[in-house]
Amino acid sequence: MIELAIISGTGFYDLPGLESVEELRVDTKFGDARVSIGEMKGKKIGHIARHGRKHIILPNLINYRANLQALKNMGAKALLLTTVCGVLKPEIPLCRLVVFDDIYFPENRLPGGEACTIYDEIGEKARGHYIFQKPFSDELRRQMIEAADDPITQATYAYVTGPRFNSQAEIRMLSTYASFVSQTAGPEVILAGELEIPCVLIGFGVDYANGVQETPTPISILRENLKKSKTVFSRVITKFVENFREPGYDGFVYRFE
Repeated sequence: MIELAIISGTGFYDLPGLESVEELRVDTKFGDARVSIGEMKGKKIGHIARHGRKHIILPNLINYRANLQALKNMGAKALLLTTVCGVLKPEIPLCRLVVFDDIYFPENRLPGGEACTIYDEIGEKARGHYIFQKPFSDELRRQMIEAADDPITQATYAYVTGPRFNSQAEIRMLSTYASFVSQTAGPEVILAGELEIPCVLIGFGVDYANGVQETPTPISILRENLKKSKTVFSRVITKFVENFREPGYDGFVYRFE
């Protein structure tokens, strides 16, 4: 059983500070998930590198439902998500940690086109509608902000399926609703909500999205910023885990039982 689950993304394939690590293959009705479990700061942690080691799994091939169901089955009381992002607004500097407070994901679809939900059977006993005012746990956000060094705290995250990057017209549309964009965290946030796992999402802007600036972010700068993201994420996660307190669940699932 684990207390806290962590899902990390691009450039962040192992969790520094995780000790006595055991690699597990957890079977669920959606398929299996690979979870590393270990100890950090006296807490039992479950870690998933959503892209696998060496980034072998592109965003459109991640089995989101298996990953989230596995963490639920393992007893996760909370979920911390990390994502590197494209920045949608020119006034926002790169390489700032952000603690998101909302999400833009109106399609509610998994990359394969299926509805983003764990309810996939007629008459399923636990079926219901996930209802929330905010997608992220207020308590976990407070704990993360306490652990971070001057993070951006008012920002909406936009999810796109990928794996291609967006056109300039698409970025202009997204920028009216959000400040950052990436290709992974949307389904994780929604599935965690349905599974009643409180979650928090942190991001790190590594480049400006297509057309946000006249000159695109050079690939060399993008690569350097990816390296910086792991350093920043690792530092804040260590402090967050050290002071982690189990939160309550902010959402509500209206069930038909």
